[in-house]
Amino acid sequence: MRGVSRASLEEVTRRLDAVLESANAATLGHELFEVVSLLEQEHSLRRWLADQANPAESKSGLIGHLLESKVSPATIIVVSDIVQAKWSGTRDLVDAVEQAAVFATVAGVEGEQRLGELEDELFRFGRIVAAEPGLRSALTREGVAAEHKRTLVENLLSGKAGSATLALISQVVTRPRGRTLEQGIDHFGRLVAERAQRYVAVVRTAVPLSGAQQERLRNVLTQVYGRAIHLNIEVAPEIVGGLSIRVGDEVIDGTVAGRIAEVRRRLAG
Repeated sequence: MRGVSRASLEEVTRRLDAVLESANAATLGHELFEVVSLLEQEHSLRRWLADQANPAESKSGLIGHLLESKVSPATIIVVSDIVQAKWSGTRDLVDAVEQAAVFATVAGVEGEQRLGELEDELFRFGRIVAAEPGLRSALTREGVAAEHKRTLVENLLSGKAGSATLALISQVVTRPRGRTLEQGIDHFGRLVAERAQRYVAVVRTAVPLSGAQQERLRNVLTQVYGRAIHLNIEVAPEIVGGLSIRVGDEVIDGTVAGRIAEVRRRLAG
């Protein structure tokens, strides 16, 4: 988000933190995801709510009327704050509700200082799906009931991942919002990292890195980016040697395979 939407997102996130102090975080996260689904389905509603020409009080009143008796008071407060803010477009408004849902879902994890484990669980699930075409097909196939997909995710992760991980992956699988499965997992992973006030570095290496090597790499990247770094490491023998590091949209390719590919591009040019 940029401009007015960025400023609004910062404000509604600050107000969300105040609500989370007394709300049931898991319930709030679940209900906010339900609101995301509602807004995705109701095109006219989300356009009206995002229209800056409409009075903020009217938007809040409409949301209160629609959600009353269906969700907790905390959810109505958060959604009212969001719809009263100014957004550059409908997508930004719905994204703000989704981000609030993710932040609420992981709020309990924050208290247990398990955000790093949650990031790892999301990343590992993404790698498993990438390596199992049959599983990916089962989770993304159109026409399959959302409940069936949710049950499959629960069976896969039961006893292997935390409740927040299960909730986020279930959301990605059942309500992708136009994202691929991989994009959805990556997006939620970045939001978790943002909540932890750090960046995620996806590191591809030909051989496993020792604990000391990981710590040195983490320290170097922290100095470069000026923010704490969480490492997601993928062993990929096909890169031959060196490291490939992606932080957001920036890629640092120091692999042998990358250098060979660059030479081939130059020769072809």
